[in-house]
Amino acid sequence: MDILPTLPKYLNRHIYIPIIFAKIILVKLKHVIFIVLAVLIFDQALKIYIKTHFFYGEEINVLGHWFKLHFIENEGMAFGMKFGEDWGKLFLTLFRLCAVAWGFYFIQTTLIRQKYSNGLIFCSALILAGALGNSIDSVFYGKIFSASSFHVAHFTAWGQGYGQLFHGHVVDMLYFPILQGTFPSWMPFWAGEPFEFFRPVFNIADASISGGVIAIFVFQRSLLKKEEEPQSATHTAPTPDAEPVAD
Repeated sequence: MDILPTLPKYLNRHIYIPIIFAKIILVKLKHVIFIVLAVLIFDQALKIYIKTHFFYGEEINVLGHWFKLHFIENEGMAFGMKFGEDWGKLFLTLFRLCAVAWGFYFIQTTLIRQKYSNGLIFCSALILAGALGNSIDSVFYGKIFSASSFHVAHFTAWGQGYGQLFHGHVVDMLYFPILQGTFPSWMPFWAGEPFEFFRPVFNIADASISGGVIAIFVFQRSLLKKEEEPQSATHTAPTPDAEPVAD
């Protein structure tokens, strides 16, 4: 039996395409790592600068009065919400670490290998990077920084910081009080009280998480699509006995 005509198809299906697919996975994984590292570098650099140069509660204007750097620390979840005392903080930190580990595994084994869109992988990498950035604060900052209060914090020897391992405070500083005013007198519950948009103070890691989640929600129709499977080349080898057909 002559196997030469089927050899190109066999090589294409069992060797060439798997090699190409493995290279695609590796390239996309490198892109994910690059995105995560880029967010972490900017996030941690700004946090360390604020932590070691600002008094707690200090505020400076960056762009007019609608973008400010305002130094606070978050002991719990987003927007200063707390969950329990020391045990609650420990639970939240461990939960973040588990979420980061699962997120990286999910991106690699599901989104990349099952050929989901590059946009979805990018947004998921942003979410992963943000979660990892805040986890670093929670895990290590209590061990390596002095407390921030009336004195500017500084690096300390390991274990001489303001807290225990897994009990650090997340550093926040980005503040956008774009609109400020007073609720009208006819509004129930809040009549005459001051309002402000946007009140929460956050950091780059928070922005990375929020940006990834919002993008997935808004563009879910296009992001949740999978890429098309690569088509194997099917070239029919000419048979030596084939006779030309006359018109």
